[in-house]
Amino acid sequence: MKKGKKTFINILLILFVLSFFVTPMGHYGKVLLNRVFATSPPIIEVSAREKITDYDWKLKDAEWNFFNFDRSKGRVVFINLWASWKLPSEAELVSIQKMYDSYQDKMDFYIITNENRPPVEEFMEKHAFSFPVTYLIIGEKMPINPDEVPSSYLIDKSGNVVIYKKKIAKWSTSKVYNLLDELIAE
Repeated sequence: MKKGKKTFINILLILFVLSFFVTPMGHYGKVLLNRVFATSPPIIEVSAREKITDYDWKLKDAEWNFFNFDRSKGRVVFINLWASWKLPSEAELVSIQKMYDSYQDKMDFYIITNENRPPVEEFMEKHAFSFPVTYLIIGEKMPINPDEVPSSYLIDKSGNVVIYKKKIAKWSTSKVYNLLDELIAE
């Protein structure tokens, strides 16, 4: 009797693990695990901060209109490079949405993708994200590395990179919010 119970439990465990690879439950489980293991991004020491000096960078907004990044000169700026098909990006965008909801009128947000509009619009609607999407112009010069997705930058009013985080981070934390409050008040 004990051997049959053990076999049954092992089969259930194997089916559970397999579900992460072949079912929608697996996708949501992986997104959840990414969120659980995401940490607040590290703040760069003042002496080690790099400065963005060239704000002449062209992008496209959600309506596909061109604009220049220089409109953010002298403002606190958050930049996130993401892709709708990358699981860590999907997991991270929930905390970015919360941060956007709290700070949208106080700073500039550039949530940047290099994808086409239709899949991005479908993704945004599916997840009920309301932050503004910015589209990268491939080949356009830019002050950051567009190849690291996901990655994020927090830039102060003087152009100093205060936070640079490769991969996923948890942005809706008191540590980040306290830093934002400081940077916006400067």
